Amino acid sequence: MSVSVASVTVTFNAADVLLPQLEALLHQSRPLEEIIVVDNASSDGTSAMIAERFPQVTLLQMPENLGVGAGLAAGLTYAALQKHHDWVWTFDQDSVPKRDALEALLTGTDSLEEGEGVVGIAAALPVHEQSGACYPPLIWRDGFVKPSTEQLKQPIWFADLVITSGCMVRREVVEKVGLPRADFFMDFVDFEYCLRARSSGYRIAVITKAQFAHEIGNAREVRFPGYFQLWPNHAPWREYYISRNMTYAAWRLYSNAGTKRFVVRHLARHAGGVILFGTNKLACLLKMAQGFYDGRRAFLGIRFRPGDLPRPANAKSE
Repeated sequence: MSVSVASVTVTFNAADVLLPQLEALLHQSRPLEEIIVVDNASSDGTSAMIAERFPQVTLLQMPENLGVGAGLAAGLTYAALQKHHDWVWTFDQDSVPKRDALEALLTGTDSLEEGEGVVGIAAALPVHEQSGACYPPLIWRDGFVKPSTEQLKQPIWFADLVITSGCMVRREVVEKVGLPRADFFMDFVDFEYCLRARSSGYRIAVITKAQFAHEIGNAREVRFPGYFQLWPNHAPWREYYISRNMTYAAWRLYSNAGTKRFVVRHLARHAGGVILFGTNKLACLLKMAQGFYDGRRAFLGIRFRPGDLPRPANAKSE
């Protein structure tokens, strides 16, 4: 019996970037059973564009911009829990899978021995088209550990942390570990979900033959002699959520001295990058500091949206 696979894409004001992805999903060498887009209350005509140009796509419209976490939760609720698709392939709005990406994911997952443990998440490899660099999945050792060059050459290897875009989640995982955290709004939503799945005994397989083009915001290349990095250049509100959710995870979810030290070092290094490469340095640093403070005291929920002023009334404390 063949498995049923649906895709879920969470969007916000994506009318100008979503077209290539939807075309790629519609023309996969192994067809999807359903293509689902969760529109986070876009104001640029995203929903109208989808309804007009892609009537075969299932459109879920959120009442307001509730963030990536809530959008993913809505998509997984519909695709896995209501429609009972076996796998749900999740995407950011600006990612474009290669034509054989789904076929490669399913073939790679099927080739794994059942005795090695249940694969709960199968991840494709995200590649930055302009530079050819990949965004590697990570290993978790009370902090992020990058895979070795040899690991990245393997057709299949196992990681602990993968980004939302391009990863395929088994329905059983959603039923057992629940939904992504809506109170994170965005950032670290995917990593927290991966850690939850790993703690429940599921494995995360990285199928390197399955690839997709992926962008991170307004990323630009930073080069020095012997050094190369893609700098994401996040907006201040985005730096807030990165700092807050990572801090919350270290102090409340996976609390130990090693994890806390890692987060402090990681945020300090990132702050140094903001000073060197950022375009809105002071605002970003202030939002990072606020995020660290709120994460320590478990002040979650929606504090900022793109272009918004602070929204403390919507936040909650745990």
